[in-house]
Amino acid sequence: MDCLLEIEALQTAQLGPVDLCLQAGELVQITGVSGSGKSLLLRAVADLDPNQGIVRLDGVERGHIAPTDWRRQVAYVPAETAWWGLRVVEHFPPGSDPQLALSWLALFSLPEESLDWEVERLSSGERQRLGLLRAFLNRPRVLLLDEPTANLDLENTRRIERAVRGYLAEQGAGALWVSHDTLQRNRLGGRILEIRDGRLIG
Repeated sequence: MDCLLEIEALQTAQLGPVDLCLQAGELVQITGVSGSGKSLLLRAVADLDPNQGIVRLDGVERGHIAPTDWRRQVAYVPAETAWWGLRVVEHFPPGSDPQLALSWLALFSLPEESLDWEVERLSSGERQRLGLLRAFLNRPRVLLLDEPTANLDLENTRRIERAVRGYLAEQGAGALWVSHDTLQRNRLGGRILEIRDGRLIG
């Protein structure tokens, strides 16, 4: 079995060791009680927090990939995305395909002019959708999604679910998706793993 993302003995002060094989096109759901370490796991895989262990992407160890390239290819999308510029478009990757951005805006039910909006005017749901769009434009191989629909109504939640599923199928990418929503877990399907006592149980 070929792993797109392979995790061996990944460990932090609060978590692990964790082992996981994520295949191309696969969406694995991560569950667990509040504070169990779901976000910590995603942040460790993205190498945003100190951790030990081996993580490989397409067979290449994380240490052999420049950190900025790793975070583009293994994209962590938190529930509350960071914004630092005045306008939305300032946060998108340089050289992004504008037609691709427009097609995803439509898929996310956002108007074309939203790219020129000031960040301050965005609702929490708009920030969440635009944050995911920003990650998509880097064409990541793996999406690390930390409750990516937490601030959305059901209609927009389902839009995001379809968009992510479509992205994985079209790009041969994989995703780890943290969700507390039982109905969403049923809709998404696939493997569901639980973090319990710092370990990943499936």
